[in-house]
Amino acid sequence: MDLHKEINFETEICEHLAANGWQYSPNDDGYDRARALFPADVLAWVQETQPKAWEAIVKNHGAGAADTLLNRLRDSLNQRGTLDVLRHGIEMLGLREKLTLTQFKPALATNPDIMSRYAANRLRVVRQVHYSQANGNNIDLVLFLNGLPVATVELKTDFTQSIHDAIDQYRFDRHPKPKGQAAEPLLSFPQGALVHFAVSNSEVHMVTKLDGPATRFLPFNQGNNSAAGNPLNLQGHRTAYLWEQVWERDSWLEILGRYMVGLRDDKKQLKEYVFPRFHQLDATRKLQAAVLAEGPRGKYLI
Repeated sequence: MDLHKEINFETEICEHLAANGWQYSPNDDGYDRARALFPADVLAWVQETQPKAWEAIVKNHGAGAADTLLNRLRDSLNQRGTLDVLRHGIEMLGLREKLTLTQFKPALATNPDIMSRYAANRLRVVRQVHYSQANGNNIDLVLFLNGLPVATVELKTDFTQSIHDAIDQYRFDRHPKPKGQAAEPLLSFPQGALVHFAVSNSEVHMVTKLDGPATRFLPFNQGNNSAAGNPLNLQGHRTAYLWEQVWERDSWLEILGRYMVGLRDDKKQLKEYVFPRFHQLDATRKLQAAVLAEGPRGKYLI
């Protein structure tokens, strides 16, 4: 692979995900910029996992069933935020129960119906997403879960640009509320993507709330012998852990279902999402594995 070319870096990441349980769209055909959704996956998820609910929606709305569902979903995202909708579903007139938008893995994987729905989750990576209705800006990668955007990614190769160029691209060219224009649903908090990654061959940084030049990214690196950054990877990029481990199907669903937290202010308004730092994620998973292997009452130095 020619490490000097960003497009090859992008291709390598996408092909790895496609080979490991993700759907892969090489362009943004099928993306709905006004709603910031991938409608085909929303509809496929509902039809496959909740066929009776879908039948009721069609019965009530006929040819407008899909638009009615997608509009209700976008309204719910605007009102409650993406994380809450993913975890708790949405209500629709004519349905006795909430419509679920995903199925996270339960602590005890003993219910075959739940595990069947868990297996039906559609993770998708879409390249070069033109997200704005006001201009031709595009984001390198957008990650979706059952058609809902959960992450955006800007990539840079170290031989041409640094991680800070990706960060500045978000700060200065990816404003969620451009002056004089409508808000960008994909980039807006809390109804857009849950986390935004700036990624190079050697480093990863992330943020959960874009705020123009005031946006403050945090490192999402492994560390390198007690120093910053990431260790040398003889098998590829220093940052390969991001798509090989963090975005691995079960890992990514667990992060979205259990690790992310929404913080509220004194007025109980959602003010930010907390996404785990790499060391927090790594430590808790190692502790869990140790307890399962060794039993309770062990002592661990963190």
